[in-house]
Amino acid sequence: MNRVTRYKVDNAYFNRELSLLEFNKRVLHQAYNRSLPLLERLRFLCIFSTNLDEFFEVRVGGLVEILELNAPPTQGPDGLTQMQTLNEISLRAHQLVDEQYRILNDEVVPLLRENHIRILRRDEWNQEQILYLKQVFLSEVLPVLSPIGLDPAHPFPRILNKSLNFIVRLDGKDAFGRNSGRAIVQVPRSLPHLIELPKELAEGGRAFVFVSSIIHFFMGEIFVGMTVVESYQFRLTRNSDIFLDEEETDDLLRAVQGELAYRQYGDEVRLEIADTCPAELEQFLLQRCEIKERDLYRINGPVNLNRFADLFELIKTPDYYFKPFVQAMPKLPKRSNSYFEVLQKQDLLLHHPFDSFQCVVDFLREAAADPNVLAIKQTLYRTGSNSPIVDALVAAAKAGKEVTAIVELRARFDEEQNVALAERLQRFGIHVIYGVVGFKTHAKMILVARRENAKLRYYVHLGTGNYHPRTSKIYTDYGLLTCDKELGEDVYRVFLQLSSMGKASKMDSLLYAPFTLHKGMVRRIRIEKENAEQGKPAHIIAKMNSLYDEELVNELYAASQAGVKIDLIVRGVCQLRPGVKGLSENIQVRSIIGRFLEHHRVFYFENNGNPELYCSSADWMVRNMFHRVETCFPIKHKKIRDRILEDLDLYLRDNTHAWILQPDGSYLPSQPKQDEEAIDAQAILLERWSAHIGS
Repeated sequence: MNRVTRYKVDNAYFNRELSLLEFNKRVLHQAYNRSLPLLERLRFLCIFSTNLDEFFEVRVGGLVEILELNAPPTQGPDGLTQMQTLNEISLRAHQLVDEQYRILNDEVVPLLRENHIRILRRDEWNQEQILYLKQVFLSEVLPVLSPIGLDPAHPFPRILNKSLNFIVRLDGKDAFGRNSGRAIVQVPRSLPHLIELPKELAEGGRAFVFVSSIIHFFMGEIFVGMTVVESYQFRLTRNSDIFLDEEETDDLLRAVQGELAYRQYGDEVRLEIADTCPAELEQFLLQRCEIKERDLYRINGPVNLNRFADLFELIKTPDYYFKPFVQAMPKLPKRSNSYFEVLQKQDLLLHHPFDSFQCVVDFLREAAADPNVLAIKQTLYRTGSNSPIVDALVAAAKAGKEVTAIVELRARFDEEQNVALAERLQRFGIHVIYGVVGFKTHAKMILVARRENAKLRYYVHLGTGNYHPRTSKIYTDYGLLTCDKELGEDVYRVFLQLSSMGKASKMDSLLYAPFTLHKGMVRRIRIEKENAEQGKPAHIIAKMNSLYDEELVNELYAASQAGVKIDLIVRGVCQLRPGVKGLSENIQVRSIIGRFLEHHRVFYFENNGNPELYCSSADWMVRNMFHRVETCFPIKHKKIRDRILEDLDLYLRDNTHAWILQPDGSYLPSQPKQDEEAIDAQAILLERWSAHIGS
């Protein structure tokens, strides 16, 4: 597991989909890490499952959709056609899934048992447990089952996306004299995945049973009068990307609502099935689900491993988890309870999850209650309808403020929540705007307009992550609270354009996609290149989630060849091939995979001793630069800039959770050299800025 599969393409760019798979392999590797608490190792297995589901639903689904158009094959920047990419994905994804279940079966499950946590298989149930589970089946499970016998009047059903099902082979005739021989049973999504046995039946420790195991065991109770010969779990994954022809849509809210139902029944892209399933039933499912052999995954264990995630709610033993911590609140000056008073004197930097997101909520609540605040404007990408942020906006509207919310309805897999959010906001008289046709509004910003001494003053929050209290505890992000005049006026101009659809105004401080951000990044990279050519100090540090922009990659290559030192911290997809002589030998790329999801985007340019530092909502990707509304804001105050640079230095010195991208596309784990101090950037930041519970 120390080395990731080599790329076979021989050019300057890596393939986007294959690079994303390599990221998921690094996530999977965390489950091998025996220094992690037991259930955190299991959690990484579940995260890997969720990531792989989304990978097939979106990335693979998109490739399959292109192929179905029967257009002539085209090569990407990496040299691979769509079909070649799908074949490579199949090869690597099969290896990853096999590895995932080896970790589960050979490491995690035995460790759970050693710690008296057992997931009992059907062949392990004793008679008392069987009697108890039969009552559970009859009273709680059977009433919500809808088995489908397959015959000409009951053809093979349209299988719900990612639902767990059984293919059942039957013998005998039903009450109507039919003998179809096969049936489908879907495991209801309304039921929990796991049932815990009473303590007196657990035989020491704690014992759990999958609901699917209960259905499997008592399948004969469903098909009364017939014999269940055999039954096997399977799961179908579908293309879940929502397509909207926005040029032909006059009501985006209704269009999104209409497309959400389709998500459950898109084109088939993957079939998972128990590896004990015989060839005859396997071929039957392949034909009925219209799946190619390439997209069939034989599973050695529970189909949909993410069902283990229920354990995290059922088992609360602290030793099995990361040590809890208390998020820090900013140290406000004495005798000041007002964010407005504080921001008039200094900017505030928030670094989540080490700093509490409650600060942003409190800032909004103060704005909602302040009689001098006239208006609040905010972008909402992933928030949820039941959020303290939303409550604060509603309170502001009730208090008579002018409140505007830019709600991005097309935030992938959050569309349904955002539709509910938009409807709730509108009920309270909040102006809701759905962004710009053809462009996702991905910027994270709040604008508060406050009357002070007969003049308006703007207070703003700009962030690299979403306004979501839950993700703020597990994603690393920066947020800046400021009343800087230039930034405030720039943010006002962005909101004005989003609501009025006027032309883009000239910005004083912000870089703004899709207008100036890409050009601004290119210009700054070129300045570093020119400085290096003139023998001046030249250094670029860029931290982001993904790097996939051929033009920016080429600019980085050119800067490297001129002698610019370039340090990239790219968590996921990376198109750039580092360390190639004559191309990129001055570029190092590292990926940090740890307790928290690295999410902030930070860009540093040496600028001949006059450093520039920007934080952004945007990755260096074509979609962010040209197809989204994004903001990239400068960090002007030296004290805050120095703090962020210290954080970046920690990430660049991390030798515990860092993976270094090699020229051949493999990633090697960074490890302390002999007599070298072990550096875990996330742990150090946690110790520095937060308080551990019980420490």
